[in-house]
Amino acid sequence: MASSNELTEKASASSDQPAHSRVTTLGVAGGTGSGKTSLARNLLGRVGPERMACLVQDSYYKDVEWPADTEQRDRATLEYNFDHPDAIDTDLLVSHLEALRSGRAVEVPIYDFTVHRRVEETVRVEPQPVVLVEGILLFAEPRVRELLDFKIFVDTDADVRLLRRLKRDIEERGRSLDSVLEQYLRTVRPMHLEFIEPSKRYADIIVPEGGENRVAMDVVTARLEELLRGAAV
Repeated sequence: MASSNELTEKASASSDQPAHSRVTTLGVAGGTGSGKTSLARNLLGRVGPERMACLVQDSYYKDVEWPADTEQRDRATLEYNFDHPDAIDTDLLVSHLEALRSGRAVEVPIYDFTVHRRVEETVRVEPQPVVLVEGILLFAEPRVRELLDFKIFVDTDADVRLLRRLKRDIEERGRSLDSVLEQYLRTVRPMHLEFIEPSKRYADIIVPEGGENRVAMDVVTARLEELLRGAAV
């Protein structure tokens, strides 16, 4: 599975691109482990990085101040709610979306999930005819929804999503099995039911299983090409 930073870097392209009359913005939302990243990667491959820029909501998490004591820090990590909209720097995400829609490049943060803080470096993302933004809480944020021309919700069974989250957090973020399960029950599942699942009603299309659904991907790609043709007029 590609990381959010890798996806952002792959969709960053040179600024020596022809000007386009209008930017088409595409949102991909869904629960943790639903397959959003694979769908975004699939779309990037179909549309091409020369026509698509990607933003990932995970890059916009706020820095977290942890206690110095290791035991207290481990407990605080479990209790901190990363799945609530307040954990996201939505102001910065909105400003970056607006900039890219206006044809201006942005410097996207790189978030280190092992320490839950941004690193000093950023990733420069250039404007493209399509801007794709992906994240669990996109459609729960009215200001973000208003900036999206086309909204996709990736709908995957909860047991599949949990297994994917376990694999990711243990292999990529150095978490233990017990800590991932405790966090899932404490905040991930309740926030999914409170914010993410209800936001599905804002989607223009619901895609089961993410990028592995070839029929749905064909439909989404066709719609995206239609939007691009309209934007070029």
